[in-house]
Amino acid sequence: MQLTKHWAAQLDDYAIDLAWSPDGAQLAAASSAGPVSLFAAAAGAKGHELPGHDHGTNCLAWAPISRSQPSAAGDPLVLATGGQDGAVKFWDAAAGQHTATASLGRDWVEHLAWRPLFSSPQSPAPGSRLLLAASGRNLTALRPDASVAHSFKAAPKTISALAFQPAGGCAAAACFGGVCLWDTDDFVAQKEFAYGNGIHALVWSPDNRWLVSGNQDPSVHLWIPEADTELHMSGYEGKVKFLSFDHTSRWLATSGGRDACIWDCSGDGPEGREPAMLPHDAPVCAVAFQHSHGLLATASQDGVVQLWSPERKQPLRATVKMPAAATKLAWSPNDTQLAIGSEKGAVYVLQCQA
Repeated sequence: MQLTKHWAAQLDDYAIDLAWSPDGAQLAAASSAGPVSLFAAAAGAKGHELPGHDHGTNCLAWAPISRSQPSAAGDPLVLATGGQDGAVKFWDAAAGQHTATASLGRDWVEHLAWRPLFSSPQSPAPGSRLLLAASGRNLTALRPDASVAHSFKAAPKTISALAFQPAGGCAAAACFGGVCLWDTDDFVAQKEFAYGNGIHALVWSPDNRWLVSGNQDPSVHLWIPEADTELHMSGYEGKVKFLSFDHTSRWLATSGGRDACIWDCSGDGPEGREPAMLPHDAPVCAVAFQHSHGLLATASQDGVVQLWSPERKQPLRATVKMPAAATKLAWSPNDTQLAIGSEKGAVYVLQCQA
């Protein structure tokens, strides 16, 4: 397995977020200074530079598109961005135009999550697009025209992480003290899980079974919401800020020190099991499993990016040294390209080849 440089680009500041469009044709990269650049996946040509947000952009998220309705046939590519101006902005990615703004107050908008779209033989029409935006203690459900679908009850503390269940039925919002599961059809609280410390990250397993938090204490906590089961793993060197599940829902990768840990979540879960420890020469600053294949990408503060197989404790031949630490890792929808944002504003796209 090899990682080869496909193309690179330079932002005007720290690469605070980046994400592939759902069709894989574009990569959006947000500079902490504000601008958001849209690059063509094929060769890295900049298609549009969006002005983003005054004082700085914090996050971005592409709206999902229905598989039964490709974007050209009726689902326009919509990009949402959140910023230090307390606003969520919606953009037409094809035209590079701003279409709507939701002003949510003085608090920074730091987390965005779109509800997944699904269709089935019983319900062939996909659900409506809905975006959750977290700003301070407030969680707001927005439509793509920036109208407010619902304003949720304020959280006890600042919302620190947000994650939609893959099935789309509910969303988890975390703050210091716990996690609340919100139904996003009726906008009611389904469950609340207390946790007596700060939470930095949330992730659902693809099979919807596990909800996992990475914590300040430092530890990893797991819930099975349907069974009211909780598991806890501690002993990390530092705060756990990065989490990723593989597509089978068996392997959970976490940061938290100079080792990336891989936990086996099969059966009754990882509690009591020894994780696989993937050693690095510097603290791990990002982890990302492929969407539909088995490789894990990790990045460490010394600028090294590596590929691993969950069953092996040695990196694959694909090891790349970057001039600055990564801020984000993102696999393309077809898993053939790995995008990397860096602290110095460089954006790299690497080709993954057998």
